[in-house]
Amino acid sequence: MFGFKKNKRDAVVKSEPVVREVASNVPQVKRRTPAKYGRIAARNFDAAQSDRLTADWKTAPLTADDVVRRNLRPLVGRSREQASNNDYMKGFLRQCATNIVGPRGVQLQAQSRDEGGGLDKLANDAIEAAWRAWGSKKHADVRGRMSWRRIQKQAVISAARDGEFMVRMIEGSAAGEWGFALQVLDPMRLPIDYDRDSYGQRGGNFIRHGIEFNRWGRPVAYHFTTTKPEDDADAYTYSGRGFVRIPADQIVHGFVDDLTGQKRGLPWAATALWRLNMLGGFERAALVNARASASKGGWFQWREGEGPDDDEDEVDLELQTEPGMWQELPAGVEAIPNDPTYPNGEFAAFSKGMLRGAATGLGVAYNNLANDLENVNFSSIRQGTLDEREHWKELQEWLIEDLIEIVFDRWLVNALLRGKITVKGRPLKAERIDKYRAVSWVPRRWDWIDPNADVKAAVTAKNNFLTSPSQIIRDRGHDPDTVWREVGRDIQAMREAGIDDKYIEIALGMKLAGQDAPGDEGDEAAKAPVE
Repeated sequence: MFGFKKNKRDAVVKSEPVVREVASNVPQVKRRTPAKYGRIAARNFDAAQSDRLTADWKTAPLTADDVVRRNLRPLVGRSREQASNNDYMKGFLRQCATNIVGPRGVQLQAQSRDEGGGLDKLANDAIEAAWRAWGSKKHADVRGRMSWRRIQKQAVISAARDGEFMVRMIEGSAAGEWGFALQVLDPMRLPIDYDRDSYGQRGGNFIRHGIEFNRWGRPVAYHFTTTKPEDDADAYTYSGRGFVRIPADQIVHGFVDDLTGQKRGLPWAATALWRLNMLGGFERAALVNARASASKGGWFQWREGEGPDDDEDEVDLELQTEPGMWQELPAGVEAIPNDPTYPNGEFAAFSKGMLRGAATGLGVAYNNLANDLENVNFSSIRQGTLDEREHWKELQEWLIEDLIEIVFDRWLVNALLRGKITVKGRPLKAERIDKYRAVSWVPRRWDWIDPNADVKAAVTAKNNFLTSPSQIIRDRGHDPDTVWREVGRDIQAMREAGIDDKYIEIALGMKLAGQDAPGDEGDEAAKAPVE
């Protein structure tokens, strides 16, 4: 026999879990937490702790479908209410439309090329002209009420307020002269709580939030509720109602994704709505208090031992005041003034703090949201403006990808097949559609914050091959080809008017390279180069 010495630390033997071997290709892994770490090892982040301070902080993650299903309807309802009653929310929606779409909308720049590799100017001009012609409200909207620019604006406002936009593409005789028109739809006509795990015999399709998907998650159709005009009071409900099933290739559905697997969009102001609503209630309460303070009413009080007896009728006292008037009170009566002092100096600081948080959630600068330029300097307002513009540029690209490119591609097919795009009276050939799909989009751009410094910086970047003249023009929101042709036409018009080329160079801001301008030799202004 062999003897073994037993240590005190081994006196308590812990029973190990029994791991049964099963026939599986997946290896079995025994998981355990070392005893010396205890509960600390499981949650070593402060944000993961569960204690009295975090008892109301949710710890169970939700899927994208659950988040949308639980929150979309109340968020849209409250977002629409704030858009109707809150000045800051209304201003935010206006900023979205102004900065993403702009006064002219996103402009088309056709880039089709000929066999030699150069730009096909005739075809490009024809495509751009036809696009502008279709974009009038007579043709772009199936109802004939909104132009293409206004449809872009409505899509942006719907996405910001409701979280998403939906536009139906209508083709055929019902779409008017061009055979193609758009119908802007209310996203809430698509019921958020209409779900089915298996939809008929359509190859495993399923429905989430009113949208039918194939088994890979690609939209197949949209199920909108149908209502009669007299049923508007019950709008957005689907219980007991029928649906109209619209194929997905007719619907342009755009929203900004926040979660992986998200199928419907949430309002852009989702995180700011609570602050905006509370701030609105705070302002209303302060306004009522201020009005009461301005009235400065008061009370009457009988001195001790004076006044009517208990068995006498009560005496109603009322004091009406006017500026510069003094009135005598009955004997034994004294006035107790009401002189509230609220709102006080904390009102402005509190409002500014709330609006700063809301502006961060909305992705805009506080100074623009609150219309507050007090105590700002050039450097701070410039940095805030530049950061905000980058946010607007990102949303411009989102609008181009989710709406404009899809609409243009369908419009181009119909326009070519109907012979609506012509060059010198001859329609462009539909079989060359891949050539005509080469386009670029020029969204709205903004004026330079410091024109003198920004122009010098752009010229320096061009001279050092860090950018091109065309890119500088695009950054200004213009089409380089259009600018070149306008300059060429201006030069030709000045030459036809008999203006010497040297004066044309001066008019264009070009230096004379050591040459004297014609005219009076003593005229120093004519000799000096233009800076």
